[in-house]
Amino acid sequence: MRRVRDGIVTAALVLGLATLVTAHLALAFRLLRRRPRWRGLVALVVPPLAVIWALRAGWKGIAAVWLGAVAVYVGALIAVAVWS
Repeated sequence: MRRVRDGIVTAALVLGLATLVTAHLALAFRLLRRRPRWRGLVALVVPPLAVIWALRAGWKGIAAVWLGAVAVYVGALIAVAVWS
């Protein structure tokens, strides 16, 4: 039973992080295409600003994906800490 749980948590960690990185880069590159362009560069370094600026621009879908990926990743990290 422990192997199954470990596999699920590992999959959640990998998928959460991969989705988060992909969504974050998509947001940053979208911000680079709009004025002011410096927001895209800042968003690469300060991740929460990418979501804030995406919501202000009306990009609710990609912002929701980013927030969901953070939730999955943090939840998996908590699961690892609790079950280790």
